[in-house]
Amino acid sequence: MKFFVETYGCTMNQGESAELSSYLRSTGHQQVLSEEEADTALVNTCVVIEPTERKIMRRLRQLRDDGKRLIIVGCMASVGREGLLKEFPGSLVCGTTEYPGFMAVLDQEIGKGTHLSKEPDAGTLILPIAQGCSGACTYCITKLARGDLVSYPIDELLSKVRTALERGMKEVLVTSQDTASYGMDGISRLPDLLRGICALPGDFRVRVGMMNPDNLKEILDDTAEAFSHPKVYKFLHLPVQSGSDRIIRDMGRAYSASEYGRLVTAMRQAVPDLTLSTDVITGFPGETEEDHRATVALMEKMRPNIINVTRFSPRPGTVAMTMKDQVPGWKSKERSRELTALRFRISSEINASRSGKTCSVMINEKGKGNSVMARSDDYAPIVIKGEHSLWQRVDVRITSYAPTHLYGEIVADMEN
Repeated sequence: MKFFVETYGCTMNQGESAELSSYLRSTGHQQVLSEEEADTALVNTCVVIEPTERKIMRRLRQLRDDGKRLIIVGCMASVGREGLLKEFPGSLVCGTTEYPGFMAVLDQEIGKGTHLSKEPDAGTLILPIAQGCSGACTYCITKLARGDLVSYPIDELLSKVRTALERGMKEVLVTSQDTASYGMDGISRLPDLLRGICALPGDFRVRVGMMNPDNLKEILDDTAEAFSHPKVYKFLHLPVQSGSDRIIRDMGRAYSASEYGRLVTAMRQAVPDLTLSTDVITGFPGETEEDHRATVALMEKMRPNIINVTRFSPRPGTVAMTMKDQVPGWKSKERSRELTALRFRISSEINASRSGKTCSVMINEKGKGNSVMARSDDYAPIVIKGEHSLWQRVDVRITSYAPTHLYGEIVADMEN
């Protein structure tokens, strides 16, 4: 079988796609980069908002009409299995909680291949650390798809990282629905995992994925200490979703806007030059102009480097879908535009302050045209013109900026 992979949604989906692809390669099937070469499409789906779901369904129909066999996995396969099987008979459908048993299904339905291949060279390991979460957000369909929290054993996770580092990996992306909830169902917590990873030998960096304020509160001091390690990117993805305490409560989240502010302040005090990324939802049911202004005011006060703005999308099976006082789409869009403009103004001001400064970076991605992308230790994306080898550390001087990234030039190669 020749297969290619398309992944939608979060970093966790990307990590799970990588694991499924690795399994298929290990059983003799050939992964190709072009869909024209492939007879099978492995599509990892997302249902977090309705527009993404519609886009994926259009793509699945196109692949079916082009004669591809479909392997459909991910969150859409969890919450919409029957509908997918009805529209795409003969496809293999697997939800997020079924992956271990799905390997046997693949063997039974597809069989073993004869293609011999080694694992492709890569510099980044995406490390899913848990399935599901401990929260109960009223708008979240991902909770329905992934279920309650099941943390993966810390020894198994450290073994995966150790193996990846021995293969030359330079980045570890720690991911789950809520990384701060890791271990709430066991003994080891997120700071324990980070300390274990950082204790492994080698020059590499660790990026910690999204965590909810509800659970960061419990492990704040230990998390701040773990983030202080030189191997951990100084990057905190901490969604607030709203600046209104009433809306936060209606969302089913267990913190206030002021508590959120205290968490950010504590992390910034412990971790200088911290990059803060947050998420906000506009147009949640019952959101008034006063609620919206509270969100704007909180963003002005906290000045995140990144504000991910999403318009509320009612999802089937969630509490929020049936809430009263649904906000008209035009009003939600208007508020989204205002927050997006604010996001770009704040990030531009922050990025402008870095012009002329020099920092150490890891080149980790091919860029557009004749360029590469690098990451500083606070995970700022920096575009460097020219052809340069990936996964080397260099010193870069920041020459200019855009709202979403910086531009730099290499001033001296660092010792590897």
